[in-house]
Amino acid sequence: MTPRFDTILITGAAGRLGTELRRGLAPLARKLRLADVVQVQNLRPNEEALTFDLADEAAVLAACAGVDAIVHFGGVPLERSWDSILNANIRGSYHIYEGARKAGVRRVIYASSVHAIGYHRLEDQIDANAPHRPDGLYGLSKCFVEDLGRLYWDKFGIETAALRIFSSFPEPADRRMLWSWLSFDDCIGLVTAALTAPRVGFTLSFGMSDNAVKPVDNRLAGHLGYTPQDNTEAFRAGLEAKLPAPDPKAPAVQHLGGWFVDLGHPDDEASQ
Repeated sequence: MTPRFDTILITGAAGRLGTELRRGLAPLARKLRLADVVQVQNLRPNEEALTFDLADEAAVLAACAGVDAIVHFGGVPLERSWDSILNANIRGSYHIYEGARKAGVRRVIYASSVHAIGYHRLEDQIDANAPHRPDGLYGLSKCFVEDLGRLYWDKFGIETAALRIFSSFPEPADRRMLWSWLSFDDCIGLVTAALTAPRVGFTLSFGMSDNAVKPVDNRLAGHLGYTPQDNTEAFRAGLEAKLPAPDPKAPAVQHLGGWFVDLGHPDDEASQ
């Protein structure tokens, strides 16, 4: 397979999904430039690694120089203190887009999250035009970066595919994941589709496998060409047998964001 790109930058490359993307995106590029706040291990011949904090603007700008596309999966991955969210997710993502603008990078693939719309209910059947309803500071940061991507498309012509990833793990671990699960292979497929689609503009796509329960409508991202291959049916009987039936009135069951809606303010919890 002839690589489609010379160099792709992957942020968050030492994380769970970043590690999978290193494997899955390798055929697309002559070189993968891997970045994380911790050292990336076990480099392959087509990989180079950088270690820096996304809040370090100079380091981010240097990492963006000379790349063809950016797969931005870096940042704080869960609900954390406001300072952590501000520096890694908000300020850090602004640095990524400024790096793209100054280096002439034309497409960014951003790991957004279900938590940008976590307070919508399962039965709402939302699509990408539904308003933001973040379920915490983490989700709020995802809303900010989605809007940042839209601004940089409208004003500077930098395309963004913002992928609202739901639950991407080796296999579903609870009843919620029977509908929210995104397999690792489907995650790679979604990012690959976003990188290679002929036109992206600014696109929001929901990141789930082809599970039986579909609480969102993904038709507005059809131009990406993403077709999930996996689903959770092989796991259903086992999970339903060992886990109690959920209370349908529980907020974590009603809302797309799951247990995130039950969390308090992280700064309050840290001070106790």
